[in-house]
Amino acid sequence: MHEQPVALVTGGNRGIGREICRQLHARGFHVLLAARDPARGLAVARELGVAFTPLDVSDPASIARMVTSLEGRKLGLDVLVHNAGVTFPGFDARVARDTLAVNFFAVHNLTVALLPFLRPHARVVIVSSGVGDRSKLAPALRARFADGALDRPQLVDLMQAFVTAVADGHHSADGWPSSAYGVSKIGATMLAQILARELADDPRQLRFNALCPGWVKTDMGGPHATREVAEGADTAVWLATRPPNDSPSGGFFRDRQPAAW
Repeated sequence: MHEQPVALVTGGNRGIGREICRQLHARGFHVLLAARDPARGLAVARELGVAFTPLDVSDPASIARMVTSLEGRKLGLDVLVHNAGVTFPGFDARVARDTLAVNFFAVHNLTVALLPFLRPHARVVIVSSGVGDRSKLAPALRARFADGALDRPQLVDLMQAFVTAVADGHHSADGWPSSAYGVSKIGATMLAQILARELADDPRQLRFNALCPGWVKTDMGGPHATREVAEGADTAVWLATRPPNDSPSGGFFRDRQPAAW
């Protein structure tokens, strides 16, 4: 068993993910920097002094290889940070499908695949966004997300229903906003709440939380963003390093404080 606490960070080769890797490494974690681009990921991992692991979060075969790798090394995880994310210009069926494939379905699928590897008191941190605001949903649809009995299969069905509705041209009539990124982040934040509730009785006392990093100066955020990368990574690292006796679960945070969404 690895003596250091182990953290896996997706999309760790740039932006907020890179900074999360750097900060966790500085706090004594054995960091697995996961990225789709092997050349770029390995270069950044070497620069930071952390380990690189190839991972395309939207590819089930890549996730399966990750599982096999962890099994082979008998490596458990103390922290899983879902940072990989995409945004695309425009709005159509392809944008909806490709955005949710990474920002929601990959987060769901990777979490489920890695649940057996989470050690006692492990923290799962989902980098979401305040753009995922439930107030942008029509009232009937908003009520479904506010339903405390909503489970994971139902959430997955709702996210797929959005993709299908966009393709069929009736998403607005169904109560969805015309923002694939926004809907994907609504789903990601909701997933943290559902996982916390679903696994509340797990003896490992796992913790699941989502956060908004703010508008950060990254490739995605652009040069006019208001926050530096270190600020954007701060709440994710804070959630990842909470002590077991002071660790929330099922929350949505901004600047280390609970936030409305």
